[in-house]
Amino acid sequence: MSKIVDKPEDYFRGLVPPREKLMVELENQAEHENIPIVGPVMGELLYILAAATRAERILELGTATGYSAIYLARGCAQLAGSVVTLESSSDMAARARENFQQAGVADRIEIHVANALEVLPQLQAGFDLIFLDIEKLDYVKVLAECQRLIKKGGLLVADNVAFKDADEFNQTIAGHSAWRSISLFSFLPLHSPEQDALCLALRC
Repeated sequence: MSKIVDKPEDYFRGLVPPREKLMVELENQAEHENIPIVGPVMGELLYILAAATRAERILELGTATGYSAIYLARGCAQLAGSVVTLESSSDMAARARENFQQAGVADRIEIHVANALEVLPQLQAGFDLIFLDIEKLDYVKVLAECQRLIKKGGLLVADNVAFKDADEFNQTIAGHSAWRSISLFSFLPLHSPEQDALCLALRC
């Protein structure tokens, strides 16, 4: 049996995709200000998932500075798709809007400054992809609304499910008849934290 590469963390850190200046700046801001972002590997995965699923309507819960929303918006660009993103902090939302302008995706991202638990019931169903990145205790609280909002065959992606606060969500979705899900524990360079897990769930 072949052995894995020596020092796998260093090896895969060397394979991190190149990024434009704006994204590197957002990564540096996140590190200095302790802002949780998905990082370039998870960002690239979100781009690939949005493109591969041919998503036209994407919902993101938790905008922060807009890092992941930029990847999502670019991933659905071929079909002129759009992203609705929810952020509870008005300061973060303002920063995200500026970053969307700089990234050239502002015309395809609609940002709501609101608590996800409050605004989700007001949204119309029909999303192709939903990305969860809010308080982990709230994941299980929004699951029923995500089930309503996403199309059958749509994809739910949840970040940070290795956090203890995501345990109830993990247990619930793993045995839920409306979802077919997997949880992947991974090393994700420049992610916050770098050792974490994500959940991918298909709406049945």
